[in-house]
Amino acid sequence: MKRGHWFLPESPDVLGLLRAQLAVTIDGTDAFAAWAAGDGAAVESLRAAEPRGETAKRDVLAAVRDAFITPLEPEDLFALSSGIDWILDYLVDLVNEAEVMDSGPDGGIAEMAGKLGEAMRRIDEAIGLLGTDGTSATEAADAAIAAERELEHAYYRGMAALLEVQDMRKRIARRELYRRSERIGDVVVDVAERVIYAVMKGS
Repeated sequence: MKRGHWFLPESPDVLGLLRAQLAVTIDGTDAFAAWAAGDGAAVESLRAAEPRGETAKRDVLAAVRDAFITPLEPEDLFALSSGIDWILDYLVDLVNEAEVMDSGPDGGIAEMAGKLGEAMRRIDEAIGLLGTDGTSATEAADAAIAAERELEHAYYRGMAALLEVQDMRKRIARRELYRRSERIGDVVVDVAERVIYAVMKGS
């Protein structure tokens, strides 16, 4: 009796797809930073990134579903993809709220936007190292958390400066934008810590 041949299904490049999703979010982060620095036209680039990010997220999740094996556990890949998507969604929400409240960004929000961009690039570096160099991936994730801590310091400085704003409407609106920026930083930490957790489980 002739033996049949067994063929394993192809394994999609899940981490590559995750980094492709992350690249869209970084595009959005850069557009947000441009908006925060005074470029009102950058809002359209940020909004255009949102549906692209959603498509990229679906691609990641479909690959995880179809893969015979994955480089990380599916729950970690899902958490990373979801967190990256939430960051982009929250950026769009922040800009939408700024427009509704007729409250533009200030220097504090611009500083936080810069730290957010730095953190996202560190996360991209960390994910690129997953599966090959866990130590360096952890170091890059730690650097992302450090950048977020600097964002947090900018948040506190900005909130303190708002006490000097005499216009109550402006102060309340700006305070909400600061709080939204700080919450985005929290999601960045969640994503970075998930990278660290995934490395720890795989070691």
